Amino acid sequence: MSQTSSATPVVPEAITRTLAKYLVNARAADLPQAVRDHAVRTFLNWLGCAVGASRHEAVDIAIATLSPFAGPAQASVLGRKERVDVISAALFNGISSHVFDFDDTHLKTVIHPAGPVASAIFALAEYRPVSGAEFIHALALGVETECRIGNSVYPNHYDIGWHITGTAGVFGAAAAVGKLLGLNEQQMVWALGLAATQPVGLREMFGTMTKSFHPGRAAQNGLTAAFLAAGGYTSSEQGIEAKRGWANVTSTHRDYSEITEGLGERHESLLNSYKPFACGIVIHPAIDGCVQLRNEHNLTAEMVASIALKVHPLVLELTGKRTPKTGLDGKFSVYHSAAVAIIDGRAGEHQYSDAAVHDPKTVRLRDSITAEIDPKMDSDAVHITVTLTDGRKLEKFVEHAIGSIKRPMNNDDLAVKFTDLVDPILGAARSATLLKACWDMEGLANVADLAALARP
Repeated sequence: MSQTSSATPVVPEAITRTLAKYLVNARAADLPQAVRDHAVRTFLNWLGCAVGASRHEAVDIAIATLSPFAGPAQASVLGRKERVDVISAALFNGISSHVFDFDDTHLKTVIHPAGPVASAIFALAEYRPVSGAEFIHALALGVETECRIGNSVYPNHYDIGWHITGTAGVFGAAAAVGKLLGLNEQQMVWALGLAATQPVGLREMFGTMTKSFHPGRAAQNGLTAAFLAAGGYTSSEQGIEAKRGWANVTSTHRDYSEITEGLGERHESLLNSYKPFACGIVIHPAIDGCVQLRNEHNLTAEMVASIALKVHPLVLELTGKRTPKTGLDGKFSVYHSAAVAIIDGRAGEHQYSDAAVHDPKTVRLRDSITAEIDPKMDSDAVHITVTLTDGRKLEKFVEHAIGSIKRPMNNDDLAVKFTDLVDPILGAARSATLLKACWDMEGLANVADLAALARP
C-alpha cells in the first residue's frame, strides 16, 4: 500500500486520479523558486539542442517525408523556416531536440525529460497564447509527472527493453498540455489514460535515427491525449495502475508511492541534469577523465599505447559498441568516446559525425581501449589507466563526472553550450538575443515570441 505525504492510504486504483487531482489543483504560486529556475534551465538547454540539431539528416528526412501530410502552418520547426500544424511541430522538434543525444537527463531513471514535454507545450504555445510563467509551471509539472512515473517502474521497465524517455515522457507531455488547456480532474484522468495506452520506444533502436523519434512521438501522443480528453474522449480511470494498465503491462516491478508520495513537496525536476558531451550519459565519466589526462599531460594519440577503463555495469550494456559504423552509433561507444576525448579534448557533435567514427587515427586509438565492469563503480565514476608508448602509466579516478548532480553545469556552462549549438544556425547576434530572452522567459507575456526568434 502506498501513502501520500499526509499519510492517507492510497489504494492502487486511485493512483491515476490522485496524480490528476494534484495536476489540476497545482498553483504556480506554490512552485518553489528553485524549481522555477531549474525549469528555465531545462527549457534553455532543450531549445539549444533543438535549434542546434535542426539541420540533422534525421530532421530533414522527417520533414521531407511527413510535411506533405501536415495540416495548417500553426507552429515553428525550430531553427528552420518551415511551419506546420501543432502536432507535427511537436514531433519534428522532439526529434531535433534529441538526435544529438545532448539533451537533459534525470539520472535516477535516464529519462530525457524536456524532449517530450517542451516539444509539446512549445508547439501549443504558438497556437494559443501562453505566458512565460504559465509555460514554466506546465513544464515543471510535466517533468515531475514523467519522472515520478518513471521512478515507479525503473529499472525493471528499462531492463526489459523499453526506452523510458518515450514511454514515460508521454505522460509528462499529456500532463503539461492538459494543464495549459485547463483540464478538469476527470479530463486529466482521461488524458493520463490516453497517454498510458500510447507507450513508444524500444532500446533496440539506440544508435539509429529512431531513438530520436521516441521523444518526438511521445510529445505528439501526449498532445493528442490532452486534446482528446479536453473534448470529452474517455479512457480507463486506472490507466497507470490497473491490472492490465501501463505499469503492469510494461514492467515486472512497480512502486506506486514514487508517483503519489510528496506531491508538491518533493521535486524530481531538481534532479534533472545537463550534458556537456553529445552522447550517452553513462560515457561521460570516461570522457571527462580522458580530457583531464589529455590536458594535464599534453597527450596526443601517438603517445598512447593503450587505455584501460573500469566502469559501471550500465556502460557496457548501453554503450559497448566496439566498432561503430555511423556517428549516431558512435554515441553509444565508450571506446570511440574515450578516443576522441584524448584526440580532440572534447566530445561535441563534431566528434560524432560519420567521418569521425571512420577517421584512421581515431580507429587506431579506439582499438587500443578496453573496458572492464566494476560492480562497485558508481554510475558517474570511472577509473582510467593510460599506458604510454614509453612505458609510463597514467591513472585517473573520476568520482563524479562533470554534468552530474554532484558536479552540475552552471548557468555560464549552459550559455556556452547554447551559443555553440545555436550560433551556426541563427548567427551570433540572433543567438545572443534568443539566449537573453530565454533567461528572462518567466516575464514574457507570450512564449510564442521565442519561437519567432528561434527561426532563421
